[in-house]
Amino acid sequence: MIDAFELPFMQRAALVVALIAPLAGLLGAQIVLRRLAFFTHGVGAAAFPGLVLAGPAGVPPALAALGFGGAFAASSEWLGRRARLTSDVTTALLLVLALAAGIVLASDVFESGSEVDQLLFGSLLAIGDGEILAALAALLIAGAAAARSRREWIAAGFDPAAARSLGLSPAAGDRVLLVAIAIAVVASLDSTGALLVSALLVVPAATARLFARSVGELEAGSAGIALLEGLAGLLLAYELDVPPGAAIAVLSGAVFAIALAGSAARGAR
Repeated sequence: MIDAFELPFMQRAALVVALIAPLAGLLGAQIVLRRLAFFTHGVGAAAFPGLVLAGPAGVPPALAALGFGGAFAASSEWLGRRARLTSDVTTALLLVLALAAGIVLASDVFESGSEVDQLLFGSLLAIGDGEILAALAALLIAGAAAARSRREWIAAGFDPAAARSLGLSPAAGDRVLLVAIAIAVVASLDSTGALLVSALLVVPAATARLFARSVGELEAGSAGIALLEGLAGLLLAYELDVPPGAAIAVLSGAVFAIALAGSAARGAR
């Protein structure tokens, strides 16, 4: 196990996992508490067409993905307001549209610089300096966002009306949270791909919530679980010669199932 992490590409992959894991704590906890898991998945899927277009258009992939993810978030809010649809309905509509457009562009229109399976499921073992810097930038931005708006996030998540009576601004906090989530998703795309981004940002927080008794415990537990699952998934991918994003996703799901069973047994006692 130690020998595997002596390889340079494994070290770079482990570094990216270590940078993304705190995002699962700062933002993953809010995603779970605020029921934004489907939105997070939708942002990842919406970034897929941007990744396809980035190479032929000569645009940095992260910038293209962020642009499409931001357009997804804005369109979801506009549809919900104008068509009076719930957020899950607008997310589902736009998610299907984004995936279909990305696959059509990748297969019939543009010659993408990456294979479709890498865009959808990530290429964590092919991480370069640019991806490391993107993950670091996302972590710094998320930290700054949490320092500014964490009180609004927590208060609005439990009681928006009470948050306003305390002089807080839930609407502004929500906008900061959605932007931070979009940036975190873009930073995670190279690791897990457009379809599996929830493996690092959502599932660890869902697992930690089964046992956490406070928001602080949820944040710390989410970050710790994401780090352990990411590193263990890397080892599995290396030993079994399987895509690392898929390995992390399967491992995350298995850990959640075991934790759920343990939580149910504890509740029965």
